[in-house]
Order: sequence, then C-alpha cells, then structure tokens
Amino acid sequence: MRNPHFVRKNGARLGVQKTYKLFIGGKFVRSESGRVLGATEKEGRPAANYARASRKDFRDAVTAARGAFAGWSEQSAYLRGQILYRAAEMLEMREGELRTEVERGPGGQPARSEVSRTIDRLVYYAGWTDKFSSVFGAVNPVASSHFNFTVPEPTGVVVVVCPDESPLLALVSLVAPVILTGNTAIVLASTRSPLPALTFAEIIATSDLPGGAVNILAGDRAELAPHFASHMDVNAIVDGSGDKETSRALQRGGALNVKRYFRRDLASADWAKSDAENPYWILDTVEMKTAWHPIGL
Repeated sequence: MRNPHFVRKNGARLGVQKTYKLFIGGKFVRSESGRVLGATEKEGRPAANYARASRKDFRDAVTAARGAFAGWSEQSAYLRGQILYRAAEMLEMREGELRTEVERGPGGQPARSEVSRTIDRLVYYAGWTDKFSSVFGAVNPVASSHFNFTVPEPTGVVVVVCPDESPLLALVSLVAPVILTGNTAIVLASTRSPLPALTFAEIIATSDLPGGAVNILAGDRAELAPHFASHMDVNAIVDGSGDKETSRALQRGGALNVKRYFRRDLASADWAKSDAENPYWILDTVEMKTAWHPIGL
C-alpha cells in the first residue's frame, strides 16, 4: 500500500521537494540553528526549501575562508584562471537548470540572457587572473640604485552581499573580481531569489576551486549584516544589496576594525552592461605592496 502522503487526490505522485543547503568550507551543510525557509515561484507557489544561515554559520564560513586563503592566494595566476574557466564550462553544462532557477523566481528575470551573460562574465574575469598584476602594477623610478616595484596582492577574506535583482549574474559579477586575485569570499545570496546562487554552489563544488575559497550563505540580510560588519577577521565588504539600511549597518559596524567597504549600486538592467564588467573592481580588494631591490653590477 502506498503512503497517502505521497499521492495527490487525483492519484498523481507528489515530487520530493528539494532542500538547498548552505555551502561552507567546500561542504553542503544545514544551518546550525535548524532553520529552513520556503522559496516561492513567481506565481506564489512553493518552489523548494533552503537553509537559513545564522550568525554561527557565518562565523564558520569566515573560519573556512581564512583557512583557505593561504592555499588559494599562493596558487599561480594561470591556475586560478583555469579553475574559474572550468567553473564557466560547468555553468554552460547546466545552463538549462540555471535558466529554470532564474525563471521561476519571484522576480521573473529574463532567464536565457541572464544565464548566458553569467557564463560570459565568468570567462571574462577568468582572463584577468594573469593580467591584472601587470596592468595595475608598476616599476617606479627612484633616485637610489634600486629597482622599486609595486604589485597588487590579495587583501584576505571578503564578504559579498548580493542584490535581489539579477540573482545569478550579479553574484558572479561581484564575486569573480574578488576571488581571481587570491582573496577568499563569503557570499550572501539574494534574499528574495536565493536558489540560483545555491545551485551555483553545486557547480563550483566540483570545479577544482578549493574548499573554503567561496562560501555561499542564504538568509535574512538585515539579520546578518551587523555580524558581517563587526567580525574582526573580515578584511573587506563588497555591498551590492542596493539597500540603504544594509549599507548603514555595514559601514557603521565596519568602522570597528576599519575594514574596507565598497558599494555597488547598480540598477537591474545595468548588471548586464559593461558597468558590471569593470576591471577596476579588482583593485578594490587588493593591497598595493612595494618592494625594493638593489641594482647589481
């Protein structure tokens, strides 16, 4: 006898609803709080469940990101580019699934163009891994008999807050310029449409990106923003939320340890334009280091 809980009144089988998990340290985990939220389709029907991140989940993500920083930043620029390009290949392979995720969200985004542009955007930034140091670095003239070099180096652990609009394209546009230099990231997915970001986590989990290099959380932006700002082991925040209250909370708390704060206020349509393909965004989360070397005879 079949379980009546799995059968509709008309006899059709009910599908097993997916519960999306948080992505921390290269593993898929439920929230330590046990909280789960329901995601809805644009018509208001239930779409899936997903774990709601807590402060403890965020702290675990920071620990994972800090642990991954040395290994990821010490990889060659060429290898980092290959890994990001591999992630773009895997996005291409799961394009149909991602279109479904974007399309059924409450925003009703134009799925085909969003996913295609996301793939192109990741390939674009993958190409910068072995170029940004040459483009933004310098050999400086000095009066003494020395070579003087300035080179960009990663700053450390960076929190990225995603907007509600363009939930997949905006995520990649914000995260790629952060991690291509060797930074590690904790990403808060769109509060309104988190499922594309959580599916993206499934893609990067098998893309050779080291565990902890990118950690993806989903939850309430207002709840988590003060913890992002006050955590003493976060070096920078990239805020794409477009929300004034979130911006205030992040800047106010970030003053405690003078962490960098960068705001990306783009309209929904602008994420698909060159405004969100800005190589100067790479400079926001790097430190310029200067080295002196004596000139030999």
